[in-house]
Amino acid sequence: MAAPITKLQQVKLPTGPAPLTPEQQYWKGFKSSQNIPSQSPITHISFPPPPSNPLLPSTNDYFAVTTGTRVQIFSIRTRKLIKTITRFSDIAHSAEIRRDGRVMVAGDETGKIQVFDVNSRAILKTWEEHKQPVWTTKFSPTELTTVMSASDDRTVRLWDLPTQESTTTFVGHEDYVRSGSFMPGTMSNLIVSGSYDGTVRLWDPRVPSKAAMVFKHAAPVETVLPMPSGTTVLAAADNQISVLDLVAGKPLHLIKNHQKTVTSLCLASNGTRLVSGGLDGHVKVFETAGWNVVAGSKYPAPVLAVNVVSAGANREDKHLVVGMQSGVLSIRTRLSGQQKVKEREREKEMQALIAGTLDDYDKKNKNKKRTRGIEKKLRGLDFVGEGVDVIIEGNDRKERKPESFWERDLRQGKYAQALDTVLNRGLPAVTVLTLLTALRHRSAMRVAFQGRDENTVQPILKWVVKHITDPRYVGICVDSALLLLDIYSEHVGGSPELEHNFKILHRRVRTEVERSQQACQTSGMLEMLMTGMP
Repeated sequence: MAAPITKLQQVKLPTGPAPLTPEQQYWKGFKSSQNIPSQSPITHISFPPPPSNPLLPSTNDYFAVTTGTRVQIFSIRTRKLIKTITRFSDIAHSAEIRRDGRVMVAGDETGKIQVFDVNSRAILKTWEEHKQPVWTTKFSPTELTTVMSASDDRTVRLWDLPTQESTTTFVGHEDYVRSGSFMPGTMSNLIVSGSYDGTVRLWDPRVPSKAAMVFKHAAPVETVLPMPSGTTVLAAADNQISVLDLVAGKPLHLIKNHQKTVTSLCLASNGTRLVSGGLDGHVKVFETAGWNVVAGSKYPAPVLAVNVVSAGANREDKHLVVGMQSGVLSIRTRLSGQQKVKEREREKEMQALIAGTLDDYDKKNKNKKRTRGIEKKLRGLDFVGEGVDVIIEGNDRKERKPESFWERDLRQGKYAQALDTVLNRGLPAVTVLTLLTALRHRSAMRVAFQGRDENTVQPILKWVVKHITDPRYVGICVDSALLLLDIYSEHVGGSPELEHNFKILHRRVRTEVERSQQACQTSGMLEMLMTGMP
C-alpha cells in the first residue's frame, strides 16, 4: 500500500517587527484619505471649541483652513468645501471660528484684523492698530465678544467687538510674537504667548506691562498650547516640545521626537493625546500621562498645520487634518463600528500600562484569544451521540486540500517545471523559498537550474538579485547564486542580458560586504569601549 501524500510544509521565516499596538491601530483607522491641492501653503487649521455648557449640543459644523490670501471653510460632516473667504489684501493668518459657528476672525500680513460673518462672508469689524503682520487671532472661550491677537510688532492685544481700539496691550516680548492663546477653564482671563525671543509668557490683563510668569527657551517659540487642566502649557521651540508647569513655575518634561522644527500642536481624544506636526514631514501622537510617543505617520512634504477635528456629543475624534507646505490639505476620517471596540481595548491597555499591570493584561488577553480559538474549533466538530458513523483509518471525512501545480511537479520529479511555475506565476517569495529549500534537501537544485537558455534562467537570477540582501533569504540565495555561476559563467560573454544581471548581483553583494565590514568595525570599537567600562 502506497504511503499517503502529505502536503509540503511551508518554510517558516523568523518573526518580523512587533505587531501594531492598539494605539497604532487606532490612528491607522483614520483612512478614507482626501487630498485637496492649493496654490499656497496651508498655514493654519482650526475648528470651534465645544460649547461652554457640555449639556448643550454643538451647533457648528465647520472647520477653517487658512491658505495664502483666503480662508476655506469645510463641513465636518461631509468634508466638502462650503465657502471661501477671499477678502484679504495680503496673506491671511490664523483664521478662527467662534464657538457658536457664526463669526470668524483672522489677521494678515499688513497687520489688519478682520471679523467676518460666516454665513454672508461680510466684514463685521476691522482693526488696524498693529503695524506688522498679525500671526495669531483667537476668540475668548468664555466671552463671545473678546478677541486676542499676537503680532510681529512684539505686542499681544485684547479687543472687544463693539470698540474701535484694543482694550489691553501686553508689552514685554523682545521679538516677533507668533503664537498665543487664552488659558482654559477658570483661568480664561489669563493669556499665554510664545515669541521668537525664546520666551513663553503668561499675562494677566490687570498688569499688562509685565508678564506674570516667563519661561525661557534656547530657540524661537513657534507655537504654544494650554492643556485643559489650566496648570500646564506646551511650547514648541525648534525640534523640541517643552511641558511647562505653571504651578511649580518650571518645565516638567522635554519631548525630543522630531528631527526638524515643530510647527503645530493640537490635542485629541478629549485631551488625552497630543498631536504634533513638523518640518520633517512627521505627525506624531503622544499620550499626555508620560509624554511617550504612541503613534505617528509620514507625509510627503513639511507639515505646517495639524488638527484633530472632533464631533458628536462625546467629542470623538473624527478627522485628522494636516496642512503641508506644498499646498496639499490631507483629510483622513476615522472609521466607526469595529474601530470603537479597538479604541476601548486601547484605553484598557493604556490604563494597565500606567498602573503597572501590563503583564497581567497581556496574559488575560492571550487566554481570551486561546479560548476563542478553541470555541471556533469546537463549533466545527460534529457531536452526533450514539449514532455516530464508524470511520475507518485512512478514510477521513475531512477533505484534503487540493495539491498545487508546483507541488505535483515536485512530487513527480519535474523540478525545473515546478521552479518555472512558482517564478512565472508571481507567487509569494516565501513559496519560492519553500520550493528551493525542498530542492536543496533533495539535492535537485542543479537539475532544476541546468539546461536553460538565457530567457528561462533570467527569472531565477532576478529573484536571487532581489532577495540576496534579505537576511531571511540570504542562505538559499547564496547557494543559488554559486550554482548559477558554476553552470552559466562560461555563457555570460555571449548574452548581454545575462551579463547585466550578473553585474547587478555583483554590485548588491559588494554593497552588503561593505556594510558587513562596517558593522564588524563598529562591533570591535564597542567591545573595546565595553571592556574599559567598570
